[in-house]
Amino acid sequence: MPELITSLDSEQVDILGEIANISVGNSATSLSVMVRNKVEITTPTVTIINRSEALDDYEKTCIFVQIHYVKGLDGNNVMILKEQDVKILTDLMMGGDGTNIASELTELHLSAVSEAMNQMMGTAATSISSLLLVPTDISTPDVNTIDVESVKIFEKMFEGTMDKFVKVSFKMTVGDLIDSFMVQLYPMNFALEMIEKFKIAGKTAIDRL
Repeated sequence: MPELITSLDSEQVDILGEIANISVGNSATSLSVMVRNKVEITTPTVTIINRSEALDDYEKTCIFVQIHYVKGLDGNNVMILKEQDVKILTDLMMGGDGTNIASELTELHLSAVSEAMNQMMGTAATSISSLLLVPTDISTPDVNTIDVESVKIFEKMFEGTMDKFVKVSFKMTVGDLIDSFMVQLYPMNFALEMIEKFKIAGKTAIDRL
């Protein structure tokens, strides 16, 4: 049975930060066009967490957007968004000014955020493809609402497991409407695969000089 890796060294953390910075930074442009507002995403923070800690930064309801790589990489990642941020983005995408957010979360919101994340992650996948020198493609996003407190209670029962994730956190602003954060979660094995491909791509680029 292969040894379970539960930590990353500083070089690996830096590589994941660079990959995330380039891919998600480029995808901010796609979101900006969709919501007709300036979108800014900060340099990411990379940490290792237990599965049970994934929702510690959230209250009430959040939205999980899961993207599967169907070409180039073997794995998936999850984007986590706050409910209010999703409502603002949806209103902007529907031509509003971002203030019509009083209604309950509906299928319209989930459909809108699915389209937004599909555009963003499609751009991110293209960036990763160029960075890793590996053609990549992603599935249509799988979007779900999560009742944070009930999931936290359930997940805390698994604190003793070795189920580690890489958490990549970004501060995200959309005009003067959203000043929040967005989180990506990578399973550890998927993060390690990207790191290895990044190193191979870097060596290939040097060999071509």
